[in-house]
Amino acid sequence: PTGSVVVTSPMPGIVVSVDARVGDPVRVGQLLAVIEAMKMEHEIRSPQSGTVVDTWTTAGDSVVTGSLLLALDPREAPGAENTVRTDEVDPDHIRPDLAEIVERHRVTLDAARAEAVARRRRTGQRTARENVADLVDEGTFVEYGPLTIAAQRRRRTVEELIAKSPADGMITGIGRVNGDLFDDPVGRCAILAYDYTVFAGTQGIKNHAKTDRMIHVARDGRLPLILFGEGGGGRPGEDSGDYGETFAEFAQLSGLVPMIAIVSGRCYAGNASLVGCCDVIIATQNSNIGMGGPAMIEGGGLGVFKPEDIGPIDVQVASGVVDVAVAGETEATQAAKQYLSYFQGHVPTWEAADQRAMRHIIPENRLRAYDVRRVIETLCDVDSGLELRRGFGDTVITTLARVEGRPLGILANNPTMLGGAIDSDGADKASRFMQLCDTFDLPILSLVDTPGIMVGPDVEKTALVRHSSRMFLAGANLTVPTFAIILRKVYGLGGIVMAGGSFKANNFTVAWPTGEWGTMGLEGSVHLAYRNEMAAIDDPAERKRFFDDHVAAEYQRGRAVRLATGFAIDDAIDPADSRFWLANLLASLRPTPQRVGKKRPAVDAW
Repeated sequence: PTGSVVVTSPMPGIVVSVDARVGDPVRVGQLLAVIEAMKMEHEIRSPQSGTVVDTWTTAGDSVVTGSLLLALDPREAPGAENTVRTDEVDPDHIRPDLAEIVERHRVTLDAARAEAVARRRRTGQRTARENVADLVDEGTFVEYGPLTIAAQRRRRTVEELIAKSPADGMITGIGRVNGDLFDDPVGRCAILAYDYTVFAGTQGIKNHAKTDRMIHVARDGRLPLILFGEGGGGRPGEDSGDYGETFAEFAQLSGLVPMIAIVSGRCYAGNASLVGCCDVIIATQNSNIGMGGPAMIEGGGLGVFKPEDIGPIDVQVASGVVDVAVAGETEATQAAKQYLSYFQGHVPTWEAADQRAMRHIIPENRLRAYDVRRVIETLCDVDSGLELRRGFGDTVITTLARVEGRPLGILANNPTMLGGAIDSDGADKASRFMQLCDTFDLPILSLVDTPGIMVGPDVEKTALVRHSSRMFLAGANLTVPTFAIILRKVYGLGGIVMAGGSFKANNFTVAWPTGEWGTMGLEGSVHLAYRNEMAAIDDPAERKRFFDDHVAAEYQRGRAVRLATGFAIDDAIDPADSRFWLANLLASLRPTPQRVGKKRPAVDAW
């Protein structure tokens, strides 16, 4: 009829069905026909209300674009209130295909794994998911591969694997960390968490594949990586022996992004290797870290040991393996967040101590020891410091901290250990710390009070010549701003290496009134220089007077104020002004441009 509306095919295909016949009233949006094209069925719906007055196709017909399907007479249309609403669906309705996915995700969660959670409670530990939830900002974690199961289908049914190996024992994903500290939405991190409740946190094939996937995501997005490393290493009994390229690619992240390892409980073999590649290792008091667990040791014919005998926390702190030792997992997660924050930027709020206290930390008696950590704590923003490798190489203290919200690394001699002399462990600790700061563009402050590099037959057995030279090599090749504050002794090569090889190589070098210079210890230099003259004095009292007078003269020649007068240093300052100097110089630095690649090939594991 004149005025009818013709419905045509929008594509070529086969008519599957015609759902309206001549004489049928139809409404807007009502299904008229279904056409199959390229294995997909396409619904043809009514463009308006009306009555079907003609049809030209039936099921099975071939059509092309524009083929006539049917005609509608809009003059005999049902009321508008009868319009078909194709968007009317219940948003809470769960279809069968979705129900399967929802159920599979549910069984991976702690709420569905009461027995596994109970085992963790018996050891006083949290689940892997609880640790991840504590680490990331709420509602920001996007998980990769939660439905993965172990590659053991030759040994177990799929149903058994779903129950026994959720996520194949490795929780992986992206989440925001420390979002509350910064104005900008920074802090997205790649997260890997071994789940000890799944085959003792061992490394399965799919587990490795998930690890590789997150390594690529971290590399491409320049995301810091945080690893919860608890587990027993490689897993036997898998369907295949292909473990991917995890170890090579994980190590290649070093120097590109910050890498943080957290260990609670047992961490052996492959897990320990990944942990050892990280920039910092944070471990709890109940941790055991070793390159082989009890089974591997016994299998190698090396004896029978309990897990607690292998790499306990006191051993790994003293050996320098653990950077930060904490009580438990809550403290470990907090330490990881604090460590990461130094590489995330400037925080807008901070609090400072009364700087007048700096004037009284060093005793007036120039031979009296003192706690240099008090200098660091007073100088920096309140509660902003995190000391690394405390308990190892304690002649040198290495700390990350902030001044007026700006992050920096602090290197300090420790007068309570060998008088602050640099030994092999201290040199290794300082060298790696300088590497770490330089890799991620943190300025470095050196607090100098050292009688020099340690000497003597015993210390030479530790390869001190090589170890101490690491500090020269690291310091002289730094690309970040450096600052030096002379607290007291600057003797010999130890003073020079603490200053980066030269007092003029730093952005500033200033000294406190207690500062004193010498080619070696003042007393020792007088003994050597005036040995014959002193031997010629018979009277002990006169000999001591001669010695004391010459030591005093040497002290006067090397006093900070005299060095400043000759501009050997930039200034001799009131200790209370140390923060003023540092804060202003830090504020004057230009922002570090975003790097495309690495500055260094890697951060040395040692």
